[in-house]
Amino acid sequence: MTNLPEPKFAGVVTLSASSVIDAPIEKVWDVLCNFQSYGEWHAQIIVDGKTKEPLPDQTARENAYLLMEVHIPPSSDFTRSPTSQPLEIITTVDHTNHRIAWANCMPKWLVNAERWQALSVVEDGKTLYETREDMSGIGAYFIKWFMYGSLMKGFQAVADGLKKRAEQLQR
Repeated sequence: MTNLPEPKFAGVVTLSASSVIDAPIEKVWDVLCNFQSYGEWHAQIIVDGKTKEPLPDQTARENAYLLMEVHIPPSSDFTRSPTSQPLEIITTVDHTNHRIAWANCMPKWLVNAERWQALSVVEDGKTLYETREDMSGIGAYFIKWFMYGSLMKGFQAVADGLKKRAEQLQR
């Protein structure tokens, strides 16, 4: 069973990844919502949470902007320039259900994208991390044809990095 909500629109492309993390849900949630620390565990992001006002304190809150610098495909070589710098707006921060979402700020006709990340408790008190991004618009076809494989590697790198970081902090 998933903790991700149903998509709001039919996407041209859907990216997803998941991992089971041997740490309590609150510990994983703290790592996931701490944008300032993303660079410590997230192989794809150079500086996640580098902000455009009004997110100066790195607190995840609805209607705040995120400016991410992303390597596609994922890389831990921070001397390389990012291949993408998407501006996103946080649309949901649901502490009760452990879900966070953001949408890109491009014109919807070009690329309409919404990214969800969700946590749930599974066997033995472990945490299931799930993420999904749905994309539509003209640019989504380009992404599907030319970037899908690299983006899927990036999504799995996020899941793996979150797992590693939360489990390290749990020890």
